[in-house]
Amino acid sequence: MPVHAINSYSEFRDLINGDKPVVIDFWATWCGPCKAISPIFERFSDLEEFSGVGFYKVDVDAQDQISQEAGVRAMPTFTLFKGGEKGGDLIGANPGGLKELLVKAIALAA
Repeated sequence: MPVHAINSYSEFRDLINGDKPVVIDFWATWCGPCKAISPIFERFSDLEEFSGVGFYKVDVDAQDQISQEAGVRAMPTFTLFKGGEKGGDLIGANPGGLKELLVKAIALAA
C-alpha cells in the first residue's frame, strides 16, 4: 500500500477514528532525518505483512492543527492510532523502532 498524504484536519480525524490501525509519519521538508527514514517507511508500506495497516504522512508545517492535536514535538514522529486511541509512537529516524511500531499495529488489526 502506498503512503498517502493527509491534507486536512477532517481527513485526519476520520482516519484515526477508524477501525483500521494507521501509522502516521509526521515530518518536515527541512528535516534531514525525515528524509533519511522516509524511503524505509515507504518500503514497509509495500510489505505484505503490513497490509492491514494504513500508512500516512503529515507535513507538520502545512498541517499545524493536526500536529498540535497529535502532540508532535520533534520530527520525525511516527504515531499509531486505531479507533480514536493512540497506540504508540516513535520519535526519531530509527528503522528498528519503526518496525516494532508496525508490528504493534498489526497486533491491533487482529
